Amino acid sequence: MATLFLSDLHLSADTPAFNDRFATLLGEASGRIDALYLLGDLFDAWLGDDDDTPFSSDLQARLAAFTAITPVRVMNGNRDFLIGRRFAARTGVSLLDDPATVTLYDRRYLLSHGDSLCTDDVAYQRYRAAIRRPARRWLLEHLPLSIRRAIARTLRARSQADKAGKPAAIMDVNATAVASLLAAHPGTTLIHGHTHRPGHHYHRVGRDQRERWVLPDWRPGQMGGLWVDAGGPRFSADPLADLVALSSNN
Repeated sequence: MATLFLSDLHLSADTPAFNDRFATLLGEASGRIDALYLLGDLFDAWLGDDDDTPFSSDLQARLAAFTAITPVRVMNGNRDFLIGRRFAARTGVSLLDDPATVTLYDRRYLLSHGDSLCTDDVAYQRYRAAIRRPARRWLLEHLPLSIRRAIARTLRARSQADKAGKPAAIMDVNATAVASLLAAHPGTTLIHGHTHRPGHHYHRVGRDQRERWVLPDWRPGQMGGLWVDAGGPRFSADPLADLVALSSNN
């Protein structure tokens, strides 16, 4: 048994292949893993817990069936920070703060989506702070869905344009921000997503050498994740293939 970590799947009605892959993964993993952690951007855009599109309703029903057997922990990402208590109640998932600490197999882990660590991107951090203010979040959640959809389209287009004009380095995590977060949570290994730059890194924090694991995003030909068990973390290029192979061997 192990725990599976995923992030940045960016599922939507426009990603049927990824949606099917995730649904199949849930079916294979049900009752066969200790827990599933989704560390942000499960959705390409989550417009609010009142989203009743067929895509949204189907995914929530699949999650509810899965959580009846296997725990799921969900963290908000920058694309789905409006996931809230109603979503959790319908699906049976548990919502995580960012950052969050958990103990798995006698080891302590520090979890984050990762966007808060990209402090070199000053414009994004200003936007992030503004959009997540309680009053603004309340306003967003109470706008008609049609207006929220239009806002989401505008923000996606603006984000793509901004990324094209930014140096790649400022969209990665800042080493000082990582060290500060690790220093505030002694004895933990950091796991995060967001940057779409999967990797295993080491950071010197005081006298300690600390680990940081960056989760892969999902894209064509790349639908990986991270397994964590008693031996520690290990990357998987395809968690679904891992589970299918395990079934075949058994």
